[in-house]
Amino acid sequence: QVQLVESGGGLVQTGDSLRLSCSASGRTLSTYVMGWFRQIPGKERVFVAGIGGPDDTVSYEDSVKGRFIISRDNTKNTLFLQMHSLKPDDTAVYYCAARPLGFNLPTNNPYHYEFWGRGTQVTVSS
Repeated sequence: QVQLVESGGGLVQTGDSLRLSCSASGRTLSTYVMGWFRQIPGKERVFVAGIGGPDDTVSYEDSVKGRFIISRDNTKNTLFLQMHSLKPDDTAVYYCAARPLGFNLPTNNPYHYEFWGRGTQVTVSS
């Protein structure tokens, strides 16, 4: 199985950019469909972006389209989430996740993902 560790979170101001990283160990990241989710206290985890499939299909939640970019560097076994034009509504704990092997497309359902990191806090001040 794969182990995931997120990093790169922090406190930023509205309009700033931030890049999150998700480092994988145990298995090769390129074999997994990956996703980024976020969660605020008292709420369920919400899909942000996903990547996977033979052509590395990407998908985004509507509110982050045009601002966030998901990518991965297979040589570094790392998943990224580049975030631009950050807003206070983007404040959350961000998690990376991997689907079980054998699935080849990202989905927005957190229950479709088997492996999770512990999250990294992103706080956007107004």
